[in-house]
Amino acid sequence: MRGSAANLASVISRALLIASNEMLPTRRWTPSLEHTLHQLGCRDSLSPTLVARVIDPFLLNHRSLAFGFFNWASQQPGFSHTSATYQSVLKSLSISRQFNSIDKLLKQARVQNIFLHPAVYRSVIGSLLTVRRTHTAFSVFSEVGSIVPEIGPEVCNSLLAALSSDGSMKSAHMVFDEMINRGVRLNTLGFGVFVWWTCRKRELSEILSLIDDVKKVEFSGINGSVIALLVVHGLCVESRVNDAVFALEELRKRECKPDFMAYRIVAETLREMGYVAEVEMVLKKKRKLGVSPRANDYREVILQFVSERLMLEAKELGEVIVSGDFPIEDDVLNVLIGSVSASDPLHAVSFLRFMLEKQRSPTQLTLINLSENLCKHEKGDELVEVFHLLSSKEYFNNLESYNLMLSFLCKGGRVREGYQVLQEMRKKGLSPDVSSYNSLLEACCREDLVRPAKRLWDEMFASGCCGNLQSYNILIKRFSELGQVEDACHLFYDMIEKGLEPNDLTYKSLLQGLCQAKNLETALEVFNKSVEQDLKLANIILNTFVHCLCKEGFLLPASKLLRELTCGVESHLTLLRYLGDIGEVSLASEHVQWIAHKSPAMLHAIQPELAAFHSSSA
Repeated sequence: MRGSAANLASVISRALLIASNEMLPTRRWTPSLEHTLHQLGCRDSLSPTLVARVIDPFLLNHRSLAFGFFNWASQQPGFSHTSATYQSVLKSLSISRQFNSIDKLLKQARVQNIFLHPAVYRSVIGSLLTVRRTHTAFSVFSEVGSIVPEIGPEVCNSLLAALSSDGSMKSAHMVFDEMINRGVRLNTLGFGVFVWWTCRKRELSEILSLIDDVKKVEFSGINGSVIALLVVHGLCVESRVNDAVFALEELRKRECKPDFMAYRIVAETLREMGYVAEVEMVLKKKRKLGVSPRANDYREVILQFVSERLMLEAKELGEVIVSGDFPIEDDVLNVLIGSVSASDPLHAVSFLRFMLEKQRSPTQLTLINLSENLCKHEKGDELVEVFHLLSSKEYFNNLESYNLMLSFLCKGGRVREGYQVLQEMRKKGLSPDVSSYNSLLEACCREDLVRPAKRLWDEMFASGCCGNLQSYNILIKRFSELGQVEDACHLFYDMIEKGLEPNDLTYKSLLQGLCQAKNLETALEVFNKSVEQDLKLANIILNTFVHCLCKEGFLLPASKLLRELTCGVESHLTLLRYLGDIGEVSLASEHVQWIAHKSPAMLHAIQPELAAFHSSSA
């Protein structure tokens, strides 16, 4: 195989991608791909440069192929990996977050004394932090030693913040010391979270000493007012209000000028503790020395917290701003509501209240995230409260927004409130559509309110809104589960008359219900409808149908059905497995003989199953 490394890399990667696409699952390394490589005759041209170029860029997003090709190259005579090959495969594994494989390769590289570019460590540590594997990220950081500056301040600060947030203060201090000793610039995110949590553990003198240490390296990337606020907040959380009062002046001397928010935190803590005179003293200092907080500074910090998944810190800083009625921009509030709701939906609701009090409204995406999380945390009362608050502000004014409210009320099990929304829509001249009715129908069925569901069904058609496939599936599924198969069948034939084609969910639900009701004749009629409709659809349904027939004791009809159809191996195996489990050797043997007569190829495909069957029945 001849050509430049770039051309050869393109040819090899294309051959691997094409060959892997023909397998199931696709894009996975298998031994047959080694045969593909041998056919290409690329072993003689193999070099570290070529291997690296095949992986990066061609296989970067196909980690199984990248790692498989890397390992295959390792096994070729005379080939040795270099930093280039390690860097390419580690880049691929970092993208796909294959951390066990990454750890194995990093250990290999250390044993072989292979130098890895700082960018590799930057990528690995960044990937680990993305999934909050902070201890593993710290372990990788601890190995790099003198190249810490080349890893870059961004990743180092992210690691410092993550370790501090997780409460790993000993490791965080080690990262901080390493950054100081190596001259790595700290920023507001990293140093801010670190000093914020340090305030809750260390003496004030140590905290001030940390600020002095940073100033010796470089302080230009740090917002002093934000640091001041975080310090006094951390102290006040621990009820160290005297330290907080003293810190106000010491921070100002160190170019960390406290703003009005910092003074307010201290004043309110003093007020809660009953120190009235001291409150007035702090407020006087605020008027004389404090500066107005800049909304943009805190905007950037909160957005950084959220992007780094530091939700507790984002929430607490947001509370400081909101509780003091300080300026905060709409996009920041939207981000806070949506992100904080994942872990603390009640605090997210408090941010929403503040937003509405300021005559501002959340985006639809924010409302969706908040509603999803309230449902997830089973906070139905708060969900209803949110929608009441928004309704009072005329937030819902079109069909789309009303359907959004209705869908989440139904998802949260608030059927009565859902009905009220339907009535409100009509009063405002908005005709509920099929999506509106489907949400309520599904909620009624989920809450076992079958009679109301039937009335709602009649009401839907009476209002001129025709049900769709989803509408029919909702009721057919529930009727079948409850054994009301006559009602389910009525709906099934009704939808066909109206020109709606049932899908696999329709058939599976109804067939399961009919089998449980021992109504074999109707079940076969329904299945034949699927055959008439679409053979491919019938084959999708068949395995479920055979399983239902076997489960209810219809063994001969199941065997007969399979003999009348042209179908795949799986449905025959389903029958044979069931027969094996209950010891029906005679019927199983008869069915196997029929398979042998009709399709020797299928018999060959099921031989392993037959061996297992014979061993279990022996």
